[in-house]
Amino acid sequence: MGFVNFMRSNAGRLLRIVAGLALILVGLFVIGGTRGVIVAIVGLVPLAAGIFNFCLFGPLFGVDLWGRSAEDK
Repeated sequence: MGFVNFMRSNAGRLLRIVAGLALILVGLFVIGGTRGVIVAIVGLVPLAAGIFNFCLFGPLFGVDLWGRSAEDK
């Protein structure tokens, strides 16, 4: 479960924030147009996940959205 442990760490949180910002900037300034706006909107998901410290992949790996496993609760 290395991926889950990484995403629960501060480095994983920082990665989600950076990825979200990158998608937003690429969408608005590189792609442009309607497709760029869509990419920017998609970039809001990892940005919000990093800022509010949740991971949408958590339930796929047996932990909740906030990164707590069943034994942590």
